[in-house]
Amino acid sequence: MARHADTPPRRSLLRTAGLTVTAAGAVLGLGAGAAQAATAPVPLPVGTLAGSDTTEAAQGVLDAVPYAVAPVKNLQLDPLANTGVDPLANGAGTQVADFKPVATTMATDPITSGGALGDLPLAGAATGLLPG
Repeated sequence: MARHADTPPRRSLLRTAGLTVTAAGAVLGLGAGAAQAATAPVPLPVGTLAGSDTTEAAQGVLDAVPYAVAPVKNLQLDPLANTGVDPLANGAGTQVADFKPVATTMATDPITSGGALGDLPLAGAATGLLPG
């Protein structure tokens, strides 16, 4: 016979009473929270936007844009640039016959030398369109 089958009735009665008291407490707690929320006053807005000047607000936003964009344009792209552990500093090159040598460092040099977005060959010209 299983061990749980011969549970004394007193233990079962205590468990049922405990669950009943817990459920009653939960119901009372929920009711008290709802009653408190219903009596709380609704805060009214302090001011309205009727008296604000939208042209002044728009001008403030436009004046702030160069200060927000300038760090992005001048931020060093490669955090490991000019260090001994920069993986982009490695390069491979080749030369065929008398032609000019070609190397991958031509493409990665603006980044590995600590360059910013404006120093990149193609994107540098496009950053001139951004303010800041």
